[in-house]
Amino acid sequence: MNFRELLHVFRLRINPAAQWEIREVCVRMLECVYPIAPKVATTNPPSVRGKKMHVTLAYGREGLEVELPDRNVTVVEPRFVAGLPGQEAAIVQALRQPLASPPLRELVTPADTVAIVFSDITRPTPNDRLLPPLLAELSHVPRERIVLVNAVGTHRHSTADELRRLLGDDVVANYRVVQHDGWDEAGLVNLGHTRFGHEIIVNRTYAESTVKILTGFIEPHLFAGVSGGPKAVLPGVSSIRLVLENHGAEMLDHPNATWGVTEGNPVWEEMLEVALRTAPTFLLNVTLNRERAITGVYAGDLQAAHRAGAAAVRRTAMVEVDAPFDVVITSNSGYPLDLNLYQAVKGMSAAAQVVREGGSIIVAAECWDGIPDHGEYKNILHMADSPQALLEVLRRPGFLMMDQWEAYVQARIQMRAEVYVKSRYLSDEEVRGALFQPCHQIEETLADLLARYGPDARICVLPEGPQTIPYIGSLA
Repeated sequence: MNFRELLHVFRLRINPAAQWEIREVCVRMLECVYPIAPKVATTNPPSVRGKKMHVTLAYGREGLEVELPDRNVTVVEPRFVAGLPGQEAAIVQALRQPLASPPLRELVTPADTVAIVFSDITRPTPNDRLLPPLLAELSHVPRERIVLVNAVGTHRHSTADELRRLLGDDVVANYRVVQHDGWDEAGLVNLGHTRFGHEIIVNRTYAESTVKILTGFIEPHLFAGVSGGPKAVLPGVSSIRLVLENHGAEMLDHPNATWGVTEGNPVWEEMLEVALRTAPTFLLNVTLNRERAITGVYAGDLQAAHRAGAAAVRRTAMVEVDAPFDVVITSNSGYPLDLNLYQAVKGMSAAAQVVREGGSIIVAAECWDGIPDHGEYKNILHMADSPQALLEVLRRPGFLMMDQWEAYVQARIQMRAEVYVKSRYLSDEEVRGALFQPCHQIEETLADLLARYGPDARICVLPEGPQTIPYIGSLA
């Protein structure tokens, strides 16, 4: 057993929810390890000191230690998966032995025009590791016939420095890179309508290429089920209007528009429909661990490869629990993911999967970027004075506004449970203005909630926030 595996055992077994005999043994083990490696009790939750449990939440760069009761507390974390040995070799093997597809090289001729869609700076996709072996498989195609398309979706364009960090200097120097613009009508093409009645308008450079390769990474997604796969097209290289319609209240209202669910999820099914309408040639997706090491490579046919990757993600990042909790304490995965309140909605959404109706969620997010002031999320929140009123605004026929989806998810969560926000940078006034309740110290807020719910209240903790998605019952 190595040190990482030992810490994993401590996380799982020094827990009031664990069998008491095993817990006692692990406490004794911790007492033996602590004098040799004292950080084991401060950097990796949970540890036991006296009659209290201490859990460290991913919060900013340093983390936030929280003292919790020694009973009725369940800590839920993802199963750590080590990175693949020889990651470049694994990528090459997947390109040459793909799922439900001939090898990539056999699908492309020197006469083809090739568009490779890659994730933008807001995603942790390891483009600098994926693209070199991918481009090597296309060495028989003249470089001037290959274009790399930055799938920014509704985000801003990347700077020149960001592109070099994303792709590597050699790739940027030798290949043409275009950045998608969902507002530019001249750069878009109409491919008809989806079964939901939305116009399929996508990037022209991508659509008119004879070979279309989609890249990305797969993780649970709060309303698309999982990322990767067809999301490279919608929202990646689609028109702003199509993104807004796909992310609108009518679509998000569906009960299957949630973490881990793809089949029967209208948001994901429209993404797939749009992607298939563009006739993608090949998919290259990966899964990652918290260290951004590649844990799996899924290449080949869009549907077959993405299905395999999504199944792997559900096994490692989604955890079943037996019943709802009165209180769920979560983070938003720490720096840089807890940069603002908009992003912190993801942590709240993970917690909402297992909080009981009428329960409470406490989210810890630094929010050094504020609400934020950029984008429309803050403006949308100020259109209403309650979650119910906010839902009514967002459900108005024809309402389309950037960032509407995050406000909508927030309002739905708040209709189920009250939400307290622990932030180093937001004032109480800012928190209340965003329709939340401020939390100065998690221990104090939790004590107030336990006084309300009673001593037998059940508590769940998600130290790594939406890196773990708990759920009750089976996944659709």
